[in-house]
Amino acid sequence: MPEMPEVAALAENLDERLRGATIASGHLVSFSALKTFQIPLDALAGLEIDGVTRHGKFIDIDAQGVHLIFHLARAGWVTWHEVAPKVPARPGKSGLAMRIVLDDDSGFSLTEAGTQKHLAIYVVADPSEVPGIAALGPDPMAADFTVEDFAKVLKAAGRSQLKGVLRDQKRLAGIGNAYSDEILHAARLSPFKPADSLDDAGVADLFARLREVLGQAMASTSGVPLDKLKDAQRSGMRVHGRAGEACDVCGSTIAEVSFADSSLQYCPGCQTGGKPLADRRMSKLLK
Repeated sequence: MPEMPEVAALAENLDERLRGATIASGHLVSFSALKTFQIPLDALAGLEIDGVTRHGKFIDIDAQGVHLIFHLARAGWVTWHEVAPKVPARPGKSGLAMRIVLDDDSGFSLTEAGTQKHLAIYVVADPSEVPGIAALGPDPMAADFTVEDFAKVLKAAGRSQLKGVLRDQKRLAGIGNAYSDEILHAARLSPFKPADSLDDAGVADLFARLREVLGQAMASTSGVPLDKLKDAQRSGMRVHGRAGEACDVCGSTIAEVSFADSSLQYCPGCQTGGKPLADRRMSKLLK
């Protein structure tokens, strides 16, 4: 799933390509992906693009006050076309959801792999009309987001586990499953540790590690071509997606906890005093 660093890189890349361009047409293939109907997709035709920004994991293309916003969910991606396909966009095995064609015949497609379709597209006059954006918590990488603000987020979360708090978009915008694993590993904290159990020094350290991990990821993905971003994300991970490998900090074997539709990875040596965390799904299988 694209998270803040990849979404920021996507927005940066699209902004460079799209700013000042005029939309010729939009072709919707997955009708269930379009979540708004008050402004039709056809309304974008003929509009000049003012810029591309992001809100958490949402990408926002502003075309003269009409916003084409999309969330790539778990399996969505953006493909750029120097020359957009001439064949009309149709449903198929490619997972094509939408294609935007510019007046110079270039453009981009939104695709989604797999059978579970969660990619979401919105055409609105104001980004706040998108429920997911309206509900977003603060951006943890914003210049005005302080350690005191972070402490308030953790305190408000009470006994909720740190892993869940970091990836809760209503508490902090942009962090997902992968980078929450990476942040907690860098801070040497158990993903199951209660949010309100950290003292002031612990809060400050977690805040510093959060900014460090996300900052490094955003720097390393900036300017990376769209078709290379996924590999760039994977190559920078120290624990996420590396279950069974040796931790490059302490040498312990990276472990995993599985859930119904996701999993987390952590280092027992760095994060839990050498003790494995309970994997409820595996425990049920062994009964």
